This record gives sequence, structure tokens and C-alpha cells, in this order.
Amino acid sequence: MSHSQAIVVPRISSFPGHEAKARMILRWLAERRIVEALPTTCGRGVGGMAYALGSGARNVVLHPERLPFAEPINGLEVVTKRCIYTPTRAFAEEAGCPECRQEIGEALFESLDEWMPAQTDTFTCPECGYEDDINGFLFIPACGFSNLGFIFNGWGEAVFAQPFLDEFAGRLGFKVAVVVV
Repeated sequence: MSHSQAIVVPRISSFPGHEAKARMILRWLAERRIVEALPTTCGRGVGGMAYALGSGARNVVLHPERLPFAEPINGLEVVTKRCIYTPTRAFAEEAGCPECRQEIGEALFESLDEWMPAQTDTFTCPECGYEDDINGFLFIPACGFSNLGFIFNGWGEAVFAQPFLDEFAGRLGFKVAVVVV
């Protein structure tokens, strides 16, 4: 059984109109049969409710044979509260400044105590003073920080195709990060 998750996160801390945008994205995904239109108990979160994997999902991943069709946990969960999305394996808590290219992970991850309660959306590089939304900094592997997130349970090994991610980002109006957990 695959427990991997592929989490699509817009690269903005405070997504404007995030709940309405979540509903719009769900409609789009359901229209394309990527997920089912109504939630069922195929999720991992509170109550286990999620939108089940649909047949159209085969068209948006590189490895459709790795989609969890036979698994009881295979649905999309939509998160509309401020969350931190980081990988669980081999995560070194490293981050870089896009301006000076210095490693600033320790300071950045310490700043999450202010980011999480929405005291700030930005981070300032301690090396060069560059300031941006926390999502503007470099993370390898990818991380996401937002009040909107799309958790695809069991889909991590299937790997989203870039055209799908580009269209997802276009519909959101922001670049996206894909966090594999």
C-alpha cells in the first residue's frame, strides 16, 4: 500500500479568497474526472473525508500504474487553513536565499514560529537583507507554506505531469510547489 502524498501548494502564504478558489479547483478536477465530485471516506484527515481518485487521473501523471485505485485511502483532501508542508524523508531543513544564494535554513525554519500564527508572511535573509514571501526562498526538496493546499493521498509515486501542474498553477494564479510526503 502506498502511503505517499503529493501536495500541491500555491507559492503564497495568504492566498486571497482561498475558500472560493478551493471550490473552483475542486469543480475543475471533478469535471476532468481527476477526482470524484462528492467526498467519501477515502482520506486520512479528520473524519477521513476526501474526494476519491477518478479515472481521469491517469491523464495527469507520468506513472498511471502507480495510482492507488485499489487502496481505501486514495482521495484528495483540501486544506483551507494556514499549514506548513514539508517532506518527511531525508528533509535536512535547508533553505537558500534567491538573492545571495547563501544557506539560511536554520534562521528561516526558526521564523516559522511567527509565520504559523500569521504574524508575518515574509522572511528576511539574515545574510543580505532580501525580503520576500517565505515561499520565494529556495527549498530542496520542495516545501510549501500557505492557507491553501491540495493533498493527493497515495499519488506521490505516480508523479504529476508538468502540463497538469502548469494548468493547476494557471487556474490558481500563482506558481505551485509539489511537496512529496
